[in-house]
Amino acid sequence: MTDPRAAQTELVARLHGLLDDEPTTRVIPMFGSRAFMVRDKMVCCALKGGHLLAHVDPDDDAKFSGKPGASPAEMGPGREMGPGWIQVAAEVITEDSRLRFWVDACMAFNRAQTSGLKQP
Repeated sequence: MTDPRAAQTELVARLHGLLDDEPTTRVIPMFGSRAFMVRDKMVCCALKGGHLLAHVDPDDDAKFSGKPGASPAEMGPGREMGPGWIQVAAEVITEDSRLRFWVDACMAFNRAQTSGLKQP
């Protein structure tokens, strides 16, 4: 069995590779995860076990929730975070192209929010 912290550390490194060229990218610890912030908005989080918390456009929640390995994110058992917050299982983002898909979806929402097209 893979160490949950090691899997999280590996995901953090992969996310750095995808997001470090974005303006004002920073990583902050948040509730045991590592949250990636771009333009002061959360893009995604690397969770324990290498799972991804993706922040996508709430209007596209149904589309993204139906993807393989995706489920509504929870803050605790039975406490859903709401539309636009998707947890993606580690096993479906092992390929860089699959992780890139999710990061691109998160960044599309981030850009829309920060350009004034979408309100949080």
